[in-house]
Amino acid sequence: MSSRTTDRPPVGSPAGPGLTQAEAGRRLARYGRNEVAPPPPTPLHQRVLAQLRDPLIMVLLGAMLLTIAIGDHPDAVVIGLVVVFNTTVGVAQEVRADRAVAALSALSAPHARVLRDGTPHEVSAAVVVPGDTLLLGEGDIVAADADLTEASVLLADESMLTGESEPVNKAVNDTISAGTVIVRGRGAATVTATGAASALGRIAALLDTGRDPTPLQRRLASLGRILAAVTIALCVLFFALGLARGLTLSTMAVTAISLAVAAVPESLPAVVTLALALGARRMAARNALVRRLPAVETLGSVSVLATDKTGTLTEGRMVVQQVWAPSGAADVSGSGYEPQGDLTRAGRPLTPEELRPLQELLTAAALCNDASLRPPSKGSDAWTAVGDPMEAALLAAAAKAGCPDQAALRQACPRIAEAPFDSLRKRMTTLHHLPDGNVLVCLKGAPEAVLTPTVLAEPQGLLDQARRHAADLAAHGFRVLALAGAERLVWDRPAHEAEQGLGLLGLVAISDPPKAAAAATLEACRAAGITPVLITGDHPATAHAIAVRTGLVEDGTADEVLTGPELAAAPDTDLTEVRVFARTDPQQKLDIVHAWRARGAVTAMTGDGVNDGPALRQADIGVAMGARGTEVARQAADLVLTDDELSTVVTAVEEGRRVYDNIRRFLVYAMAGGTAEILVMLAGPLLGLSLPLRAGQILWINLLTHGLTGVAMGAEPVNPQAMHRPPRPPGQHILAAGVWQRLLVLAAAVTAFSLAAGVAARAMDLPWQSVLFVALLAAQLGVALGLRARLFTTQNIFLPASVAASALLAMAALHVPALQSLLDTEPVGWAGMALATAAAFAAFIAARLLRGAFHRRARS
Repeated sequence: MSSRTTDRPPVGSPAGPGLTQAEAGRRLARYGRNEVAPPPPTPLHQRVLAQLRDPLIMVLLGAMLLTIAIGDHPDAVVIGLVVVFNTTVGVAQEVRADRAVAALSALSAPHARVLRDGTPHEVSAAVVVPGDTLLLGEGDIVAADADLTEASVLLADESMLTGESEPVNKAVNDTISAGTVIVRGRGAATVTATGAASALGRIAALLDTGRDPTPLQRRLASLGRILAAVTIALCVLFFALGLARGLTLSTMAVTAISLAVAAVPESLPAVVTLALALGARRMAARNALVRRLPAVETLGSVSVLATDKTGTLTEGRMVVQQVWAPSGAADVSGSGYEPQGDLTRAGRPLTPEELRPLQELLTAAALCNDASLRPPSKGSDAWTAVGDPMEAALLAAAAKAGCPDQAALRQACPRIAEAPFDSLRKRMTTLHHLPDGNVLVCLKGAPEAVLTPTVLAEPQGLLDQARRHAADLAAHGFRVLALAGAERLVWDRPAHEAEQGLGLLGLVAISDPPKAAAAATLEACRAAGITPVLITGDHPATAHAIAVRTGLVEDGTADEVLTGPELAAAPDTDLTEVRVFARTDPQQKLDIVHAWRARGAVTAMTGDGVNDGPALRQADIGVAMGARGTEVARQAADLVLTDDELSTVVTAVEEGRRVYDNIRRFLVYAMAGGTAEILVMLAGPLLGLSLPLRAGQILWINLLTHGLTGVAMGAEPVNPQAMHRPPRPPGQHILAAGVWQRLLVLAAAVTAFSLAAGVAARAMDLPWQSVLFVALLAAQLGVALGLRARLFTTQNIFLPASVAASALLAMAALHVPALQSLLDTEPVGWAGMALATAAAFAAFIAARLLRGAFHRRARS
């Protein structure tokens, strides 16, 4: 059992040190893992039977029985080999896809904070056991059923279990169920039930856990049915024409059935599943964890990227750079979270009298604070934040001002009550016992939520002065907090009722600079046809300053920033015309996503907080931050960024386009080859080739072209131009944008080159059927190489290797006696091989020319 220790202090003072690690291990062995038992794995024989129930495979089995009945044992053996090969490949792809999806599910498993050996630990939710002490905070998903031992303004969303949309207030001794979400406040609880015994487990046991096919798989299944119907109609026509020419019923029946099976890419659904699953694994290796497989295909269509600011466009490592009190302001030096630096005014150190009000300001900021600073650890010389980065910056500034350290403050002024920060009130208040017995009220929050007469008992002139200074700081890109405080003789009412009649302590200006790669990432989005939109709860001037510095908007366009209150006052505003939103609430984030989707855009939305959950679910692709995001955001998202880098979203979009391009490339290749086989069989007799190919030869071609080579095409590297073209429309048919035209032209080219080789061989008195057989196979292999986006790349050596292996097996069919007997072939000599090579080269050139022509037309 593994866990990682976190320096975040325990919530309140839970009774006892929690379980020991040894006792937790014993209880885990006794009660089992805290998860619903997964469905039993599909037995191998059921996978095999599922493959054999495929309509085309059943047709092939019927053909094998027919050939056995008429004594055509060579064709029966070939058909049997094709059935075994297709079934083996299908089962292997299913197993690989299931393993890939299972691995992704394990990576995205939720975590929980527990108290063990007196120390907070973050562990996998699966190893939480009865008796564990859960530490709950805003944004957590409760890992197991538990009884609350502490609760501070605790509000839980139980809609997952009850369907009730209104969050429920929770108090000490209340039961809190697994799967509920902590919307606000903090608490501690003792676990009473885990796994299948929990409320969530009992419900989950009633659910069907089967996976639905992805939208792309459904579209391809529909396409497959249409192709099967058209192919069977053409094969019936071929069958009738053969009988009219005097060929035997048995020969034409077996050949027509084999042609129908070979012409349709029956392995396409399995290839698509594998491509999506392996694409998701590649994304995971590049720090983008896909939680739902359909997201892989959707990523390629993303046209709008709605991003938040803090920690996404910015570094998320905040530094206090200025402090302001009614008595005067000061600059704060230092970088990162290291508590080293000075407070100066006009370049000179502050006098004790000048420093005192600023120390009072920063002491309140350190008390009204849930973060802590972690000293440099082994292998790193940087101080790091534990908890909210903004609160950690306040602690570092307090240390620079010479305030007592956090431990000393907590001991001297223990916290007795609090009103936690939430996105609606936009402020946090804590109450502390002072050594003289009085109660100290400390409040911090957004300037507009603090600098009001309802909170502060200050002259209007001072409030106006503070508002002007806050606006000026925000206009320069700072995040601004206002702090207030007061002493009370006694206080026995809720903490939020103390938020009145306070004195203004001052303002704190915190800088969160843009990430070095932010501007390049947004430029890459625009090059790929993706519109970036900034949505933040921060001050509009701060949002605009960051948008300008990252190149999201140009300087001088402040009127393009729309605030939440402005949006509420003008609900008919066209939200798709705005690029920067500030001071938005959760419902407005949903409205922005709805507006873009109504316009036909495919939206990706980033988020990390509890209030981002609804928008993440509503967006086509919800993107959560893996390191600093809440559990709610991670579980609501389709994509989790394990490195919290916005550039990883662009990488994931590129991977999504790669997967979709490779599936389309396989379709062009497989369907062009299948169509060419039908055309050869229909047109051959018109050129004097009575039965162009035998049933075994058709299936051997299908085996070599749709087998190794077809699968290898799914691993092709990304097209260099993939991120320099607009996203595909989400409703676009998979054969649209020139794909079906290219398919038909390639099919005609392969047919013409193959028949030309066969007719020339007959004129040269060569074994023309064997020449046609190897020429048709070689031409399709030439197309496979010609369709490559990067012809000489070494990133996918499996494709040229599989083409070479298929070519060797084609040669074996001509020269190995056992295969000669099975396939009814014979050596074709150097002249015959020259004809087949010419067909392959001509097909390769045709594929390259067509690829270039269609790509130029697409760009124009």
